[in-house]
Amino acid sequence: MSEDGLAPLREVIARYGLSARKGLGQNFLLDLNLTRRIARAAGPLSGHTVIEVGPGPGGLTRALLMEGADRVVTIERDARALPALAEISAAYPGRLRVIEADALALDMAKLTQGPVKVVANLPYNVATALLVGWLTLPWPPFWSSLTLMFQKEVAERIVARPGSGAYGRLSILAQWRARCRRLFDVDRRAFTPPPAVTSSVVEIIPLPEPEDAPAPAALEAVTRAAFGQRRKMLRSSLKAAASDPEALCARAGIDPTRRAEELTIEDFCRLARCLAG
Repeated sequence: MSEDGLAPLREVIARYGLSARKGLGQNFLLDLNLTRRIARAAGPLSGHTVIEVGPGPGGLTRALLMEGADRVVTIERDARALPALAEISAAYPGRLRVIEADALALDMAKLTQGPVKVVANLPYNVATALLVGWLTLPWPPFWSSLTLMFQKEVAERIVARPGSGAYGRLSILAQWRARCRRLFDVDRRAFTPPPAVTSSVVEIIPLPEPEDAPAPAALEAVTRAAFGQRRKMLRSSLKAAASDPEALCARAGIDPTRRAEELTIEDFCRLARCLAG
């Protein structure tokens, strides 16, 4: 038996035939010491509901409960994992709710009331889409923190600064509304099956919404256009978002001969405000 009195995860996976499916972006973490480290990285869990996306056989779910989460809501689209999660629910009466659903199609703000933290080893194939959705909600969001596992390359993009090769659309969308930190890396060998790359855990804490915040749709439009052709000057790349890119840059006080990676987050916010203007 494991420390929490439940069967070891390898035994659970074998019992229910939970081979990870590439099409679902699944890579399972089986080391409870590691999953407990991730749970602890989310800060004190007592007094919060924790939402977890893609629990699989429940390694992180068990860690969250062991580390003191009052209530965990898991969202899992793979029906094969439900019996394993039911075992955890039985071991922690009243503390675990399991929802069979596609997280991309779910309004998570309606799942619970009170303080919410999202902690997840996200399925790689939907990780970026989920994060963008959480960052472009009406502000302040329903969550007080996100502690999420990504491929290392994606994590580097989230925290990248202007001028770096990783700086791009995801950097802007994450940092205009939140404080983002890469906490630690997780070796590929910690997963079953091992993915091709290292993973990283990222902490995202929402910032207060400034009075002159741009509309999320406008910010998405200018960042998508600018970084869609990042080697080109803004006067060319922004044609995908504005009929007259040079006039847009002039209104925002930005030199149209600059390139996307040279602009700060505030530069992009000014462009977005002028585009929506």
